[in-house]
Amino acid sequence: MNDARNTSGTVELDQRHVWHPFVQEQTAPAPLPVARASGASLFLEDGREILDLAASWWVNVHGHSHPAIAEALAEQARTLEHVIFAGFTHAPAARLAEALVHALPRIDDRGLDRVFYTDNGSTAVEAALKMAFQSWRNQGERRRTLFLAFEGAYHGDTFGAMSVGRSSGFYGPFEDVLLKVRFTPFAETWLDDENVDAREAAALAELDAILERDGRRIAGFIAEPLVQGASGMRMCRPQFLRAVCDRVAAQGIPVILDEVMTGFGRTGTLFAMEQAGVVPDLVCLSKGLTGGFLPMAVTVASKAIYETFLGQDFSTAFAHGHSYTANPLGCAAALASLALFESEQTLERIAAIRAANLRWLAEAATLPGVHRPRALGSIAAVNLGPEVGDGIGGEVDYYSSLGPKLKARFLELGLLVRPLGNVIYVMPPACIAPEELARAHAVILDVLRETAPLYVKS
Repeated sequence: MNDARNTSGTVELDQRHVWHPFVQEQTAPAPLPVARASGASLFLEDGREILDLAASWWVNVHGHSHPAIAEALAEQARTLEHVIFAGFTHAPAARLAEALVHALPRIDDRGLDRVFYTDNGSTAVEAALKMAFQSWRNQGERRRTLFLAFEGAYHGDTFGAMSVGRSSGFYGPFEDVLLKVRFTPFAETWLDDENVDAREAAALAELDAILERDGRRIAGFIAEPLVQGASGMRMCRPQFLRAVCDRVAAQGIPVILDEVMTGFGRTGTLFAMEQAGVVPDLVCLSKGLTGGFLPMAVTVASKAIYETFLGQDFSTAFAHGHSYTANPLGCAAALASLALFESEQTLERIAAIRAANLRWLAEAATLPGVHRPRALGSIAAVNLGPEVGDGIGGEVDYYSSLGPKLKARFLELGLLVRPLGNVIYVMPPACIAPEELARAHAVILDVLRETAPLYVKS
């Protein structure tokens, strides 16, 4: 049997036993074996270096194998690796909860005060949906059986999360068993978008109609603030998100913000909600929470939501949990990651990335078939496709054959750029050096020029 430590052995062993996510196993190319990672780079077993412009599925905030987080993790592992969290607690969990509550925004006396630990983004969303729904039941309200979400949303792959993300188009096989959801338009925009005001007005008018018809039946509203990630890095203006949340809150409907991807600096502020001036009733956090080291998530609730679960017996308690809830190793990594935002001026680094991204987008937008340039924080994206109608460019096509072809070409050139169908985006870790980002931008432009015949109408 081949040694699993060498390239051929690792891949052979993998393909014999592993089932990978989000790929068609029968036709997918062999996976690339990663030996180690450092900074913004992955290093394959054959010695090749790949610049990670997707932050390894958007989890890596400060750079791979950051020594401060690694040391905090090692120190915690020597003390307490895990303990049941029902009836017990520990310092890392208590300290992290306090740090998150203080880091999240407040408006007057309104804030997010109670931290519920889960395992990943999907379970954080699942917990939030269950909290919103049960909160109404605990108050004797049984009419609230619907949820409200944005068209194009993605909130994860568990059943509740799929329900509020079904309009993303990923969940066809499960349509018959999902929750009842009303979907309202997401007024996406991009740089130099002249029609955004009209698009927002139309979206808000449709939302008003939904609330007029179903407002008293809606248990909660969930949204990815400012950026819909998996649906193609679609972006909206902060004032649009604020207007939506204000309308929903005016109906007494709990607002849930899914900051799984947007949290921890991705949009240029620690949390995207800060830019819209919104404090929700529930917020979901994961991905960058531990700096990319360990799976961990939290659902943070307002005092008002939390208090509806208090009572003299178990009937109103939140009967939900996970074996690795509040894992001390994950908590230690998260505390170390949060500390780095100040010690390494992470948000300032992300501002510099945005400035460089804007220069790249300006040049990319001059190329044929490149449309809707947009940027927020460390995220930058463009759509590829023939000009249509007003010459702005086609919609996101997640199932476009462009994605796999472009991804393969980028990998040949040493970049991990993972297109979302016909959308090319970058979201590098904050540690990326200016020269690394400049090289990446130049390579992406070259690939767009050489592959233009694939997506430009002849």
